[in-house]
Amino acid sequence: EENMTVTEDFSRLENTYQMEAEVCIIFSDFGKMQNVCNLLIEKLGTSVTIGPPHFYHTPEAIDTLRRQVCVAAVANTRQKAQEVCRLFGQSLGKPLLIREEETKEWGGHIDSQLLNSPDSLTLQERIQNATVYASCRVFAVFEIKGKENRRNKLL
Repeated sequence: EENMTVTEDFSRLENTYQMEAEVCIIFSDFGKMQNVCNLLIEKLGTSVTIGPPHFYHTPEAIDTLRRQVCVAAVANTRQKAQEVCRLFGQSLGKPLLIREEETKEWGGHIDSQLLNSPDSLTLQERIQNATVYASCRVFAVFEIKGKENRRNKLL
């Protein structure tokens, strides 16, 4: 209920009453939004008009994306370091230093000069326009252990 607002308008036309309602719902799941829209159209038919969705990201979602990208960058760095160590017959030790060097975010915005109006966008174009991409560059220093040290610890 906190993600839904309803605006109702009652009016009288001769001997009948007319009610118009606008329902705005914030969905965090695209599939649920589609299911609700389909259900409304199925049950209410032509008496319902569904406006095009407006996509946006909450600050919390963007923050989560930043963290996930940074963690993935560190994991990729560690995996590459392990592969290099294996190539030279060494084993990778614990990280000595991990530093986030640069984080970039960008969106898949469609050039608005090519469009007549934002309402003319297809659903796929709206999704592309609202999609956020992120990258993170990290610097990491790992301890390198010789194979002898690893064997001694196992014994």
